[in-house]
Amino acid sequence: MDTRTIHDLIQSGLPDADISVEGADGVHFEARVVSPAFAGKLPLARHRMVYATLGEHMGNAIHALSLRTLTPEEAAGG
Repeated sequence: MDTRTIHDLIQSGLPDADISVEGADGVHFEARVVSPAFAGKLPLARHRMVYATLGEHMGNAIHALSLRTLTPEEAAGG
């Protein structure tokens, strides 16, 4: 697994999102996902939305994923 694949999987499920993914070891990753779809949702619901885009890869090819999920307003500091 690589950062580009994770980015593309998240993008396919959340097409309006701005996504950055890091992770040099191929199993532990960090992602920052900014999407208007997160508006009004608690952090757990936001994380579930992202996990849903990754499907069977979570817990298999992706051993660990640290998420930061924000709305565009939150990302802009507002």
